[in-house]
Amino acid sequence: MKFEFIAKHRGIWPVTWMCGVLDVSPSGFYSWRSRPPSDRALYDEEMIRDIRRSFSDSGDTYGVRRIWLDLLDWSHDVGRERVARLVRSG
Repeated sequence: MKFEFIAKHRGIWPVTWMCGVLDVSPSGFYSWRSRPPSDRALYDEEMIRDIRRSFSDSGDTYGVRRIWLDLLDWSHDVGRERVARLVRSG
């Protein structure tokens, strides 16, 4: 989250200043930028696509519980709280 904030606002404030305020190293920020997405992040993106599909197929009426049940039917091994987090995030 801190690195995402720095990346978003680096055109406004200097990176080294924001790293100091947020107590992270500038080298850690630049290393984070060049890293590929984690397996969890890639799987989250796949689930977000399926969450949107489930919501759309329901006529925009399904809540987290029903979306979660759809994901289980579609062979995703995921908990309800993770689905709730993904629904909130996007």
